[in-house]
Amino acid sequence: MNIYDEAEAVYKNYRGEKRIYGRSAEGRPLFAMFLGRHEFPVGISQYAFHAREWVTTLLAFAHLERGIGRGGVWVLPLTNPDGALLSQIGISTLSQERRAFALALNGGNYDFSLWKANAEGVDLNVNFDARWGTGAKNVFAPATENYVGKAPLCAPESRALWQFTEEGSPDFTVSWHTKGEEIYWRFHEPLFRAARDKRLAKILSRSTGYSLREAKGSAGGYKDMCIEKLKIPAFTVECGSEEFCHPLGEERADGIIQKCGGALRALTERF
Repeated sequence: MNIYDEAEAVYKNYRGEKRIYGRSAEGRPLFAMFLGRHEFPVGISQYAFHAREWVTTLLAFAHLERGIGRGGVWVLPLTNPDGALLSQIGISTLSQERRAFALALNGGNYDFSLWKANAEGVDLNVNFDARWGTGAKNVFAPATENYVGKAPLCAPESRALWQFTEEGSPDFTVSWHTKGEEIYWRFHEPLFRAARDKRLAKILSRSTGYSLREAKGSAGGYKDMCIEKLKIPAFTVECGSEEFCHPLGEERADGIIQKCGGALRALTERF
C-alpha cells in the first residue's frame, strides 16, 4: 500500500473529529484528524511537507495512536500527497498532462525519489509569507526543490494549510521533516517571545534527544510564518540521523518513532 492509501485508510477509520481541509494540485484531499479536547493548548502537527520525506506520515500514525497530554492537536499526516506519491511510486501517480513537465524538471530522469516539491514544482516550505524569496537557497523557477512559487501561498497545499491555521488559531505548530535530528525553533522573534519559544523547544529536545538549531539563511517556511504573523511558538523537527540518505524509507520509521513518538504528549503536558 502506498503512503497516500495508508493515510486515506487511517483517515476513513478514524473515529474522532476529522475534516478535509483542502485539495492538492492534483485534487487529492488533505486530511486532518483531531486528538484531545478543544481547550488550551491546541496545536497543529503536520507531516510530509517535502515529497521525499513521506516517511514522517508513519510518525503521524504513531502520534494518533499514542495521544497527547492535555489540550488538543490537529494531526495533518500528509501535507504534500502528490509529491509523496511521485517520490515513492513514480511518474505514473501524476495526471497525464503533468508528466512531461515533471520529467523535464527532473532532468529526464524517471527516478523521482529525491523530489521535494509538489506536483507544480513548488517547494511548499518556502512558499509562505515570511520574508518570502529571501532564503539563501531559494530559486525562482519551477524545480524539484527550493522554488518559492510565483507568489506566497500560490501552491494549493500551502494555501490550504495557512487557511486552516488561521481558522484554527493554534497555540503552537510542529512540522515533522527529515533528516538531521535537529529542532528549528526561531525566526526573528523578539527576545521575550524567543525565551518562551526556547523553553518549549527544550521540551521537544529532551523528549527526542535532538539538538536545537537556528536556521539562519532560511525564509518562507510554515514555521516562519506562524512565528512572524501569528506570534506563536512553531517548530520544525528534522527526524532521522544525518548519516542516512534521502529518501528515508519505511525501514527507518521504527527508529524515528522510537525517538519522536512521545514528543507531542511531552509538549502538551508541559506547555
